[in-house]
Amino acid sequence: MGFAPTPRRWLLLFATIGIFLLAIHLLGVPSSNLQDVLDKVPIPGRPKPDSSTFSPYKTKGNDENGTGEEASEEPRFLKLQWDPRDNHPISKLIAEADKRWRAYEDSRSETFRDLVANYRRKYGRHPPPGFIEWYRFARKRNVHNIEDFDQIMGDLRPFWAIPPKTIRALAAHMWEPDDGVSGIHIRKGKVVKNNKESWRPETLITLIKTFVQHLPDMDIAVNILDQPRVVVPWEDLQQHLDAEFKSRQTVPDALNEFTPGMDGLLKLESEPDQDNSTREDAAWFRAPGKPYMDIAKVGCPPESHANNGTDVVFAENTWKVAASGIVTNFNLSSDLCTMGPEISDKHATKRLVPIFGECKVNVNNDILFPANMYWRHDQRYDYDNRHDVEWSEKKDVMVWRGVTSGGVQLEDNWERMHRQRLVQMTNSTVMKGKEVRLFAEKAQRPGDYDVLPNFQPSQFLDNHTDVGFVEAWGCVPDCHFYDSVMTWKPQITLGKQFEDKYLIDVDGHSFSGRWRAFLESKSLGLKATIFREWHDSRLFEWRHFVPLDNRYEELYSVLAYFIGIGEREQRAAGQPFIPEHDLEAKRLALQGREWANKVLRREDIEVYMYRLLLEYGRIIDDNRDRIGYSGDGSEIDREESEPMIKIWWPGLSVHM
Repeated sequence: MGFAPTPRRWLLLFATIGIFLLAIHLLGVPSSNLQDVLDKVPIPGRPKPDSSTFSPYKTKGNDENGTGEEASEEPRFLKLQWDPRDNHPISKLIAEADKRWRAYEDSRSETFRDLVANYRRKYGRHPPPGFIEWYRFARKRNVHNIEDFDQIMGDLRPFWAIPPKTIRALAAHMWEPDDGVSGIHIRKGKVVKNNKESWRPETLITLIKTFVQHLPDMDIAVNILDQPRVVVPWEDLQQHLDAEFKSRQTVPDALNEFTPGMDGLLKLESEPDQDNSTREDAAWFRAPGKPYMDIAKVGCPPESHANNGTDVVFAENTWKVAASGIVTNFNLSSDLCTMGPEISDKHATKRLVPIFGECKVNVNNDILFPANMYWRHDQRYDYDNRHDVEWSEKKDVMVWRGVTSGGVQLEDNWERMHRQRLVQMTNSTVMKGKEVRLFAEKAQRPGDYDVLPNFQPSQFLDNHTDVGFVEAWGCVPDCHFYDSVMTWKPQITLGKQFEDKYLIDVDGHSFSGRWRAFLESKSLGLKATIFREWHDSRLFEWRHFVPLDNRYEELYSVLAYFIGIGEREQRAAGQPFIPEHDLEAKRLALQGREWANKVLRREDIEVYMYRLLLEYGRIIDDNRDRIGYSGDGSEIDREESEPMIKIWWPGLSVHM
């Protein structure tokens, strides 16, 4: 029976409300907790209230000290806009990052209608079929920014230039040769087959199963190697992007469903040697031991440093402070077209093929998805709070442990490799008597800084770094050449490293799976990488972490800025002085922790992967230009604006 607004029924409504509130009072529910009680009232026809809603002041239900007590609130200073307290370049970069992040926060869509309008404005198309279900899925999981998915759209843009049937044929059969590719096959809302036994696709399947019932039929080609695979020549890529731009349209009568029964998907009932479906050549080629830049530079613009040999100093000035080497643009500092580092032993293709991968460098055209290590529970990579003490209890030390991975090591090349460079540059014995550049405070002008070209870092490193290899790995023909130059350090668990304030994260053969745990901790993460990951647009350098050049030239200045060096009174005697910026370090650490627990959760991974496969489902649809959600979104906003409490009485249904 519906609720018609007659006087008798209004009287019954108010009586019902009074009884309800009286019952709450008699049960002893404090008024401050009344909203919590009401939020937990089950409402038929609505999702069950989520009792695990994220609080930005807590970490995944864990207290800060492992005591079972509630975590303390975020320090009040984190809510204040940051103003630099001196003229050090890092102080200014922190303030600039704070402004960028606040602008990002202000740009978020608050309604489904806004989200749909922004989608059409940015991408020139309707959202894909199933967008409403995805939105509800995301809202139920309390996604912080409902429209930060530009990485997905950028990864898929070139494929609008490729016929859908060609994409389907590639995805269906790339797993058949032994080329480091696995195939995951979805039919009728279920994952029905995985072609190769490997922890990577098996882990990914557990993620996909959380929303697979909403997906159209598709084949997914997954890279099971550590390194990215696809490098499309620059000129070809520009043609693909131009074709995508010209194809944009928002047809008024779009069909809000995927096309069923398309051919070209893998015939699951047939063995590969009996399947006579059309195959597309993925055009893989091998280049063992060859510098990766020989392959990668074809993906760089003709005018880039990688292709035209411009002056290295000119190139570097686009992404760092010239005098100190401090990184100002993390995106460019990891750009191979600008940096041109050497990586070797690759297996790649120059054809645009739909292969899903966990990471890539800027010239790659792989389709990024959240790394399996972030979804899979593994004690080597999961955050562990047992040793994550408060900032004031942590040591003023930068810690790192690892193996000698990162490329094939020979007796005459190991010193040029990035992990080895880090270990050498932070070893007090190796650096004894050597001089480096440091940004130090001027003697006559407190708060102003200049380059000190002859700082000897050995004693500082001895006091404030704990960096080393635990073993050798990946050498040809063997690792005997390390015997006379390396002293192996004891292994330290991931959680034990949180006893130190500074956690440096560097690449190995691929991206580092430790990065999310570093961000979740109360320590401050320092990041040097050439690899891009799914979450990069969500993280702001100098607000959530400290960016580093892959050559670590600015590392001494960065550590000295946070930890401090010398005494102010000794400047007149020519001794270097840098005041400590411990509060700045603590703020960055806590901001990174709070943000990771807001935008890098398992729920965020689910939502990202769901959206990725929804967009991919449209890319492979023969009718992709004529399908999508063509509404304005207002009907969903009306649903969400309905009253939140519904009280039942025999024969009566009342909305409040």
